[in-house]
Amino acid sequence: MDQKKNLQCSIREYQAEDKDAVISLFRNGILEHVYPAFFKTISHPDQIGVTLSISMAGYVLGGSSYFMALLFGGAWAGLIYYCCYEIYEGYRLRRMATDMADIQASFLDNPDNGFWVAKAEVNGKSKVAGLVAVVGRRGGDERGDGWNGGVLSGVDEIGQDERDGSYGEVPHLIVSFAYRKKGLGSQLAHKVMEFCKDRGFSRVVLETSSPQTAANALYSKLGFIQTSCHSNTHVNHWFSKLANIQVMHMEKYI
Repeated sequence: MDQKKNLQCSIREYQAEDKDAVISLFRNGILEHVYPAFFKTISHPDQIGVTLSISMAGYVLGGSSYFMALLFGGAWAGLIYYCCYEIYEGYRLRRMATDMADIQASFLDNPDNGFWVAKAEVNGKSKVAGLVAVVGRRGGDERGDGWNGGVLSGVDEIGQDERDGSYGEVPHLIVSFAYRKKGLGSQLAHKVMEFCKDRGFSRVVLETSSPQTAANALYSKLGFIQTSCHSNTHVNHWFSKLANIQVMHMEKYI
């Protein structure tokens, strides 16, 4: 069977029976970015130089000990990994304490919001293969809890038209690893765009992070344009600096 062929899934509104599968997919979909973020950071030429310097310091301080060189270098790499983990795990925990704590109230009770799941048939059983959510923002609404842990304070980050107009903000779009590269991400994205058109929104906006290369490529293919980039997350400033994860704001007119 051709694995590149678009996967046929039914996309429907979230139901209470989906909760466990959705929460599990959400957790896996967020934390899977930790290792790519770590590898991207630690393999940067600047970080390689720092790691080698720290390893050399361990070698010298340990009296020409290769063990101390490995220990110092490993400790530095461990710190970088921890910073990456804290960024994504902290984001997940904040979301679990806010909009994901009560999906019905956060998304379905407001006609301008939406939350959908993609269901795939596997061995006669229906499984959640993906999810997508959107929050409608009317003129004057504040943006919600994003990567920086709260409402954006800089008006330049949002833009005049976005503040005065109405738009749809996509906080979550996740596809299970087993169902990727089969067109499901595009189907979920188009579901959101159709919903936003029906609500009279002028654009769709979202935030993504630099290690999410596959998702970023999909958004670009769908016509999303990066309008700003920052490294302000909810964690300690030095954690963000060491992890070197960039948060990108993207948008598309519809």
